[in-house]
Amino acid sequence: MTSSGSAEDFPAFLPPTPTGVARAAELLRAGEVVALPTETVYGLAAHALDERAVRSLFAIKGRPLIDPLIVHGLDVNFFVNLAHFTPMARLLAETCWPGPLTMIVRKTSAVPLLVTAGRDTVALRAPAHPLMRAVLEACRLPLAAPSANPFGYLSPTRAEHVRTSFGGCVPWILDGGACALGLESTIIDVSDTSAPPRILRPGPITAEALAQILDCRVEIGPRESTPATGGLAAPGMLARHYSPRTPLELLESTQKPGSPPVGRRAAWVRLQRPKPKEATPNAVEVFWLSEDGNLAEAARGLYDLLRRLDMAGYAKIWCECAPESGLGLALNDRLRRAAGRGNS
Repeated sequence: MTSSGSAEDFPAFLPPTPTGVARAAELLRAGEVVALPTETVYGLAAHALDERAVRSLFAIKGRPLIDPLIVHGLDVNFFVNLAHFTPMARLLAETCWPGPLTMIVRKTSAVPLLVTAGRDTVALRAPAHPLMRAVLEACRLPLAAPSANPFGYLSPTRAEHVRTSFGGCVPWILDGGACALGLESTIIDVSDTSAPPRILRPGPITAEALAQILDCRVEIGPRESTPATGGLAAPGMLARHYSPRTPLELLESTQKPGSPPVGRRAAWVRLQRPKPKEATPNAVEVFWLSEDGNLAEAARGLYDLLRRLDMAGYAKIWCECAPESGLGLALNDRLRRAAGRGNS
């Protein structure tokens, strides 16, 4: 990385203005890494076809090379030389882009194998955040952009999260405020035309919505068999991911936490505000993600709350699971991975 300026100048928050967008685009064209806002979480962006820049992403995050990256662009035309779009993929792009949907499709030789973890498929997304789209318009580059956090840690939903996670290791952050959705994109694999489409990572666009759009069955979960070569099929597939450093345990809605070690505090994260006078174990402090259990509101605030609890010195965090449908699938997926139970 060849940023100018002294160490104390960084990280530099680029303003959400045409000047900030132009500077971000200039840095990306020069092979730099820039943290950018999307509607889901902040991404750590670099030119996806520049292998030196992509290696910088892996190094900064501490990300293993077996974990593929999502390539971001404006629309299908932006990816015309990078991937093969089937009719199903085009339908999804027309319906869900720009937005929080990542598609796994067959790649062309233009996409470095470093980006795809050695696989012949690539993950593509057209984000909806106006600043991210403005940067893509300005730089005219496909951008590899994993979440802007150390590998395995909680994803960032504010520019400040990126700064506290990386400091000067990520010198440029385009500040787009709080992310509107707060959970990573849905990932759907439509690369195999002989098999039903399959959601590899639940997200803001639900399985029910995708089945309605495609008018067919949409399966959920990793495929039963994977190629002998290459890395993971998609980002976010590891059993432990999106994790706070504080031990985290999941509870069903009818369960209550135990007691923390003597002399220590613990946190209990509820989906909605508990009823008045509801019993709470001693030394357990209660937090909630929504006043009325709204899952979109809960998703938007999940990572931000877990970060605050992680820095507050609790001995343990208990989290209440969501219903196993709709957006609840995505919330529970992230909670299970945060607790190290992602493949259970």
